[in-house]
Amino acid sequence: MPDLQVRTRTDQADLLPERALFELEGKVRGEIIRSRDDGYDEVRSVWNAMIDKRPALIVRCSGVADVIEAVDFARENDLLLAVRGGGHNIAGVAVCDGGLVIDLSPMRGVHVDPKARTARVQGGATFADVDHETQAFGLAVPNGVVSTTGVGGLTLGGGFGRLSRKHGLTADNLLSADVVTADGDLVTASASEHPDHFWGIRGGGGNFGVVTSFEFQLHEVGPEVLFGPIVYRLDDAAEVLRNYRDFAAHAPRECSVWADFLTAPPLPFLPEEVHGTKVLFVAPFYVGDVQEGEEVLRPLREHGAPIADAVAPMPYLAAQGAVDGLYAPGAHNYWKSHNFTEVSDRAIDVMVEHATRLPTPQSDMLISHLGGAVNDVAPDETAYPHRDIAFVVSPGGRWEDAAQHDATIAWVRECFDALTAHATGSSYANFIAERTGREREAFGSNYDRLVEVKDRYDPTNLFRLNQNVTPTV
Repeated sequence: MPDLQVRTRTDQADLLPERALFELEGKVRGEIIRSRDDGYDEVRSVWNAMIDKRPALIVRCSGVADVIEAVDFARENDLLLAVRGGGHNIAGVAVCDGGLVIDLSPMRGVHVDPKARTARVQGGATFADVDHETQAFGLAVPNGVVSTTGVGGLTLGGGFGRLSRKHGLTADNLLSADVVTADGDLVTASASEHPDHFWGIRGGGGNFGVVTSFEFQLHEVGPEVLFGPIVYRLDDAAEVLRNYRDFAAHAPRECSVWADFLTAPPLPFLPEEVHGTKVLFVAPFYVGDVQEGEEVLRPLREHGAPIADAVAPMPYLAAQGAVDGLYAPGAHNYWKSHNFTEVSDRAIDVMVEHATRLPTPQSDMLISHLGGAVNDVAPDETAYPHRDIAFVVSPGGRWEDAAQHDATIAWVRECFDALTAHATGSSYANFIAERTGREREAFGSNYDRLVEVKDRYDPTNLFRLNQNVTPTV
């Protein structure tokens, strides 16, 4: 029987055995999409428009059985394999050229057990899906600050957000996971079953298989929190950031304060003359009694001469979706990040200087506030090693005009390089825009142990589109 040709962008044929493909179609309940099929361009697109890959096959899995069949097919036909959850990864590892994409996005179920305070979440869900279900019971799991982020990628990289100072990383709240390994087996990874695998997936990225479901510990959150931005002119930013740094160092765990240099959007609480100017947002978040939060935040809110103060009680769900519009799909994105145990005056000066040169109106420089419960965990207790970090600083380039590509990326790199001397030399895996080459920054002293886990569960490196842990065999 002749081979079936699946065309790539360059019109070079990726030859797949027609009989094998026919058999795969008979085994998979979900949809199989090839490059000639309607909807191919839509399905292959990911959040970061800078990524433009053309896979030979996309298997939109309806369940675990489909995932197993797709993994087996990729392995047996020596196909490059990518795994898509939310498709939000900055490096675009959810898609590949010429290979097979396991698309989990149809698998978005969330089941909450309010008595046990746990949630079982399928691998294609976003945190908007999770928060919608858990908040029905006044519960939540720590996650990121953009609700469209996929559960899988965020959790496997560690995962932090506004709840992390109080309740730890997303990965710290993982109780178990069902994982399809490179040999097509389904294993449950937990503290009592495959504990080495469980250790590895809590911060080691997608190196060890396809996670088809996650079981999370939930916490009482909301339904109302205290949240919103305090906005300052860029001329005041250095002095304001020093106060912010000092406040954050002594803030209670219920309080997380993130800051962001950006170009002021036309928000209703900002004077019209500020729209389109470069500003500093200081955004406190307080989970707990709102009146107590008002008192805690008073020294931060009364400092300096802000343009606006929009901090107010609001539903937790509203806070979680508040910045989604700033990170909507369809734009080109390039990020880097540095970890900081402390932020010096000189580091603040470097940030402010580069913030004066934000290359596009969509670009920003985000300062994430960590510490607290994140740092209660030993560096080797999970694969995520950065347990002494107080802040993560992420210069982020975002653009729509192709002519802005080079200048925007150059600004990100220049900012990153200028901050290097003041940072730890480590980076958060989920904020690394390069597909490979920075594994030691991401995994630190845990890298060698991750190799041992890789040798056991993926010795042929089938799962290699990630910050890759290279097996020894």
